[in-house]
Amino acid sequence: MALLHSLHHVALICSDYPRSKHFYTQVLGLKVVAETYRTARDSWKLDLELGDARLELFSFPGAPARPSYPEAQGLRHLAFAVDELESAVAHLQSHGVACEPIREDELTGKRFTFFADPDDLPLELYER
Repeated sequence: MALLHSLHHVALICSDYPRSKHFYTQVLGLKVVAETYRTARDSWKLDLELGDARLELFSFPGAPARPSYPEAQGLRHLAFAVDELESAVAHLQSHGVACEPIREDELTGKRFTFFADPDDLPLELYER
């Protein structure tokens, strides 16, 4: 029996909560499950629906910036599955989001591209 069942959530810390909330909900179209302000931490937590998993968006005053892009140790990037890559890229570009040229994964033959969120966190679109 496998120890792990599925991915539950990914947590991101943003520098500008309203800007990142707009990006993840209005540009990427993720549905808000819950939004909580935690007074003791002066922090927002936004739970977003991503299929069977969640994306948690946090704001913490004074959080340090990511040390490098994208080759710092730790999480390299977050990839989102899409049905049609060109349409997804066109949607992002219509919102002013720059995307790298579409490439093909040499191991799977699937196409993908990278883009960044408002804090320059590396995100990927991966065609199913």
